[in-house]
Amino acid sequence: MPLLPPQFRRAPRAALVSLALTAALAAAARPVVGQPVVGQSVVGQPAAAPGTAPHATRVTSVEGITEYRLPNGLRVLLFPDASKPTATVNITYFVGSAKEGYGETGMAHLLEHMVFKGATHHTNIPQELTGHGARPNGTTWLDRTNYFETVPAGDTTLAWALDLEADRMVNSFIADKDLRSEFSVVRNEFELGENSPFNVTMERAMSAAFLWHGYGRSTIGNRSDIENVPITRLQAFYHKYYQPDNAMLVVAGKFDDARTLALIEDKFGRIPRPTRTIDPSYTVEPTQDGERNVTVRRVGDVQLVFALYHIPASTHPDYAAVSVLSEVLGSEPAGRLYQALVVPKRAASAGAWSFETHDPGVLLAFAQVRKEDSLAIAQRALLATLDSAARTAPTAAEVDRAKTTLLTQWDLAFNNSERIALQLSESAASGDWRLLFIQRDRTKQVTPADVQRVAAAYLKPANRTTALFVPTAAPERAEIPPTPNVETIVGGYKGNAAVAAGEAFDPSPAVVDARTTRTRLASGLQLALLPKKTRGGTVTAAFTLHTGDEASLQGRAAAAEFAAQMILRGTTALTRQQVKDSLDKLKANVYVYGGPTQVTGGIETTRENLPAALRLVGRSLREPALDPKEFELLKSEQLAQIDEQRAEPTALGSIAYERTMHPHPRGHPLSARTLDEQAADLRALSVDDVRRFHHDFYGASAGELSVVGDFDRAQIAAIADTLFGGWKSATAFHRVPQPYAATAPATQSILTPDKANAFFLAGTNAHLRDDDPDYPALVLANYMLGGGFLNSRLATRIRQKDGISYGVGSQFGADALDSTATFTTYAIYAPQNVDRLEKAFREEMARAAKDGFTADEVAQAKAGWLQNRQTNRAQDGWLAHALGNQLYLGRTTAWDAGVEARIAALTPEQVRGALARWVDPSKVVIVKAGDWNKKPAPAAVQ
Repeated sequence: MPLLPPQFRRAPRAALVSLALTAALAAAARPVVGQPVVGQSVVGQPAAAPGTAPHATRVTSVEGITEYRLPNGLRVLLFPDASKPTATVNITYFVGSAKEGYGETGMAHLLEHMVFKGATHHTNIPQELTGHGARPNGTTWLDRTNYFETVPAGDTTLAWALDLEADRMVNSFIADKDLRSEFSVVRNEFELGENSPFNVTMERAMSAAFLWHGYGRSTIGNRSDIENVPITRLQAFYHKYYQPDNAMLVVAGKFDDARTLALIEDKFGRIPRPTRTIDPSYTVEPTQDGERNVTVRRVGDVQLVFALYHIPASTHPDYAAVSVLSEVLGSEPAGRLYQALVVPKRAASAGAWSFETHDPGVLLAFAQVRKEDSLAIAQRALLATLDSAARTAPTAAEVDRAKTTLLTQWDLAFNNSERIALQLSESAASGDWRLLFIQRDRTKQVTPADVQRVAAAYLKPANRTTALFVPTAAPERAEIPPTPNVETIVGGYKGNAAVAAGEAFDPSPAVVDARTTRTRLASGLQLALLPKKTRGGTVTAAFTLHTGDEASLQGRAAAAEFAAQMILRGTTALTRQQVKDSLDKLKANVYVYGGPTQVTGGIETTRENLPAALRLVGRSLREPALDPKEFELLKSEQLAQIDEQRAEPTALGSIAYERTMHPHPRGHPLSARTLDEQAADLRALSVDDVRRFHHDFYGASAGELSVVGDFDRAQIAAIADTLFGGWKSATAFHRVPQPYAATAPATQSILTPDKANAFFLAGTNAHLRDDDPDYPALVLANYMLGGGFLNSRLATRIRQKDGISYGVGSQFGADALDSTATFTTYAIYAPQNVDRLEKAFREEMARAAKDGFTADEVAQAKAGWLQNRQTNRAQDGWLAHALGNQLYLGRTTAWDAGVEARIAALTPEQVRGALARWVDPSKVVIVKAGDWNKKPAPAAVQ
């Protein structure tokens, strides 16, 4: 389970339907004539008669996961976990961009969009997902496509989710009229990726590294293929690959095994096994016979250098050593690339990772360089470091550190059944789901000699794709071994003992409050402790320390942000690397971030490791090293990140919008600073400024610590008292108020040259708090306008009907202490569609304010919103932060129950009236950022 660096996690081209940005895939379509239906004959085979659904055959069981096989070929994995009141249904189809043919690029991803359009028995999938309180998504990658939804546990809800996936497996409409609107949405997503220098450079490097294999094609596809693909080819692609014998179904969470297996047999077993066959891929990428070079020239503010090397498939025994090698090279701060490039300031960031793929893939290394620095120097340092890896054996400490990091992530993931349900898609796409465990076992066995051997075998100049071409008289080739036979690897594999299951916990407000104890330490820090048995003994802690007041925090935003970011970069007793190593050994994920008014953080670990992890974080908070060297490294990284955003529509639009909606003078603690102001503050900042901020404001006089999961209440309370009970803040905390700012109608346009994608924000402020009688109605109105999952008013119009935006939605928030609230809508789009987008937005807002919502809309929205709240409370991380916020506000979860009861009682007229009183479409503030000079795209050929 190799880790990806932040740049790749941010924009992986895996074409995820983002829950944060996307709010649509909405209205129902109509069936295509001749489309197969569950229970009817498919490709010539008779369907099972009612009541005669075939039984599944048990195949194997590994560490709590049991595989079954239906006669039609469907692979079924059951992973029971009673510790959370949710169930995750994840279906994986073994087709991704690598299977696409000439003229079909992006087809697997386009099909991912189309199956949300509706099927024979589920005609409005977005509405059903929202109405059932689901947390769903669909993703496409090189070797697979998957769809999943996490829903409240229960036979009825689980039966619905299984019926949905069985229906759209063979009954999705894939209608021509839907394609005509959806292709422009996908094109908009394509344009979003084109805005990212990292993403574009990555695509070009992959296409150069693979001359023939499908891995050289971007998952998002070629623009002309997206725009012009005939519906008949898309339908043929669907009917070929969306069949039970090419799929794996995972059900994980709280469910009854026998009843669930019977449901699966009934829902999926009736689908006949198709007569068609899928021929195995036979394209083998030839051995690379010399360096390849790519140069991308585009407008931008940062420089990048990549180096790609061909490596074996993830099933090959060498892959585990390659993944360890990637960590030795790319980890931060001890990684060789970080030490060779970032520490001496040759680059702002650097890293490496290896692709987990079915066929031979790549190891990728990169460096990000600021515009004013030398790219040539960074490139030489990057390649020299990679070349030396084959000559300089890694130390035992380097390998042990890398293995600890990789294995820690595996351990934490397996304690969460939902995470594993999704990770199984990747392992199965690589060859078999059991590879997830085999890779773990192989990683444990990797030695320094193994790492040096694979470095010497694969990190050869002749096997490299970079931005330069260097001729050589004697080419040296790296022979990539063929993909192993998976059956010889997984046959008879049993794995380790299954992780201990937790209790069946009811996350209702009454139960949460009954299980939670709330106390206050002598320092002033408040504690909320909710112990419960969890899968694998996991536990989550969240903390917030409140700092200063309006006068004392003036002009200290940069120092505040840096103080928080320096917390985990070493203590007075431990170096940064020692802190990281200690957390890895404790199997702890820890984060800390902050600004002028507070510092916030969290810990995710296990019962036996929480005491030590909490002590380490406490020492880091109280005794940070604030080392000048680390300060300068962080400063360089931050300046590079600011430079990277200077031409980004999303960053520039968001800052301009915040400055308009919540105006504050320069230096005010709540001021939204421009990128130039942020850069100026950073350049003027010294390490002494950060030290003074920590001395003046850090302390536990005002703050909250909440812990949820498997822990000893008395033990953690005693540790918290020891760490924080006597830690007083030098400066008293007084909340900085956020006053209401009346908004006048205004439009601001920001030009971002050479950016294919644009960003739109529109909103208005309201003079109310979250205890106002209209607050629940406004929450529900926002949910129907732009919230939920893919079926809001705005998404249905702007994405579904008009095909303008890949991501569109709205947000509403009201302060609990100040009478100020903000309603915001957002969208990404092609710049040439700006007038159409604004027109559609204004029309939908005016229609909602005038006519309100139907009784059916309100009923479905209430059901979905309330179920989603229950699902959120089932997530320990979410609940820990919620309990901390309640302590700060002097509330309990009973407050949530009250809001939920008021929302459950709302009428359509109450919702319409509240929206009309507080949101006036004629008075909104609009901010648009994009390249308005771009010529309109040519019309698509259908």
